[in-house]
Amino acid sequence: MKKIVSLIAIFLVLFLLTYSFNSYAASMTEELKTVQITTDKATVHPQETVTLNIEFGTDMGAYTANVAYDANLLEYVSADGGVGRDTGEKVIVTYAYNQLQDPSPRNSMSITFKAKGEDVITTTNPTSLTVSLEGLANPNATIEYYVTTSQTIKELIVEPIYEDYKIALNYTGDILPEEEKDMEIVISSSMGKNFAKTRLVASVTGPEGQDMQLLAQKDEDEQYDIIESGWGSEQGDAIGGKNVAKKIQARGIFSGEGTYNLTLKLINRDDGDAVIASNTFEIKVGKTSTQTPEQGTTPEPESQPQTPPTTTTNETPNTLPKTGNTIYASILSIVVILVSAYIILKKKD
Repeated sequence: MKKIVSLIAIFLVLFLLTYSFNSYAASMTEELKTVQITTDKATVHPQETVTLNIEFGTDMGAYTANVAYDANLLEYVSADGGVGRDTGEKVIVTYAYNQLQDPSPRNSMSITFKAKGEDVITTTNPTSLTVSLEGLANPNATIEYYVTTSQTIKELIVEPIYEDYKIALNYTGDILPEEEKDMEIVISSSMGKNFAKTRLVASVTGPEGQDMQLLAQKDEDEQYDIIESGWGSEQGDAIGGKNVAKKIQARGIFSGEGTYNLTLKLINRDDGDAVIASNTFEIKVGKTSTQTPEQGTTPEPESQPQTPPTTTTNETPNTLPKTGNTIYASILSIVVILVSAYIILKKKD
């Protein structure tokens, strides 16, 4: 009896040990240190795609990836490496290895997004893709994986394709010394990058001893010489967006005749007055109309071009015939004929 009890006890101990070992093997967890999460670009323009790639570094039998995104800027396109579901705030991709359908387990996956159109993306938008992984396991489900960071954030910039700012100076007609000339300064871009603090500054070079003023005013009481003090608030004014056209009405005053070179610059106060755009204009001051003849003189008539003589198709002989010799030869021939006829008639008589 004792032997039977001993055998049963040994069997129970072995059974418990085996069960405990199998339970431990089935529930064994391990940190996944080889996972890498990247994006194929850092800046995305309207209608461009960006792909989030997840490399596990080992074959996986199961996983779930949750990727949160800003639906105001991006839209979900597709997922590779699992079944994707878009909630409008995040994309959930689940995968389970099936030996009967899959040629091999997955070791990577990806999700593709697309930036919205130019009607939505009109400025620079910092955003991110926030990734969390769960349900990670190896192909035979003997190991469950975990990652130390609960979330991985991949920063992105979603912005339009910007066009450089252009500066134009518009006026019409001659510019005379000491007379005000209306001028319009235009700062424009079909898609201008946004700057929070900008100012317009100016400088001029001209004939020796001469100067220029470029006057503009915000109201009746405040008038500025842009060349001396610039234009805009001291801290700077905002500019940017779609179809920018900032116009400044000014008046130019020049002390004397000659050629002036006016340089206009748009600067960024937030970046040590870095130049955003610049242009130099050559301005000629003085009359530009054509000169008139001096008083008391009669202008010479314009010489008319000579027309070549009209020619005909009949050619004129180079030498004329000698008419005198021809007449004498004819008379001599008649005399010879008459004399010959007289001799013949005389013989017949």
